Amino acid sequence: MRTDWTDLPEDLRNQIAAKTGPIDRIEPAPTGNHADIASTLHTAAGRVFVKAARKLDDQDGPEVKSLRREAAVNPAVSEFAPRLRWQIEAGEWLVLGFEHVQGRPADFSAGSPDLETLTKTIHAVHQAPCPDAAMAAERRWQRFVDDPTPLAAGGVLLHTDLNQDNFIITTDGSAYVVDWAFVTRGAPWLELILLIPWLLKAGHQPRAAEEWAAQFPAWAEAETTDIDMFTTAFARQWRTASERRQDAWIARHADLTGRWADYRLKR
Repeated sequence: MRTDWTDLPEDLRNQIAAKTGPIDRIEPAPTGNHADIASTLHTAAGRVFVKAARKLDDQDGPEVKSLRREAAVNPAVSEFAPRLRWQIEAGEWLVLGFEHVQGRPADFSAGSPDLETLTKTIHAVHQAPCPDAAMAAERRWQRFVDDPTPLAAGGVLLHTDLNQDNFIITTDGSAYVVDWAFVTRGAPWLELILLIPWLLKAGHQPRAAEEWAAQFPAWAEAETTDIDMFTTAFARQWRTASERRQDAWIARHADLTGRWADYRLKR
């Protein structure tokens, strides 16, 4: 559950205002769940997107850790991500202030020109330097696979959550990838497996989604057994999550990852 802006300590709000100038209006983000606060601040100097997370018992909890990863990766991905303008760490809180990007969520449906933009962006992401703060893929998913070694192959920068809301298209056609909370280092074909459920959600059939992924050399060069292994593990991960939490969005993603796994295993 998101925290209200007024729950921030007054001193911290004053420090934020010192960075942004007087704040006229605060607009909470309609989506996302990887920070205690995510809001657009409307100021006389323009808009700033702010994320804030609170530590747990004076220790970094999952949300604070995700913000630290976002801050660490930002210099490497400034070509296609909103720039980090400033950060404040005060008391129990870590706050990041980003360049505000005005645009629409991408359209991943068949025939959309956004798919070509997505392809180019994925290639660019995988060419970017990978900071040490990125999670190791083999450690991230070791609970779900017998041998996590193939997940590390290549060691490229992976966003790992390229859904439509995290891929913003501006009015001039520029593309921005937001929410780098789960930035990871690993095999490039992992990015594509993690993306396929979002293509299914946009209306693609599993075969068409696989054909789209096949344009990437990393997919064509990957061992079929490795793709099948992780596809099954990914579906198991979300099935387990849906059994533990009765949230509609989790159940939906469990269904999508399950459809993809069924297709791969029954081909």
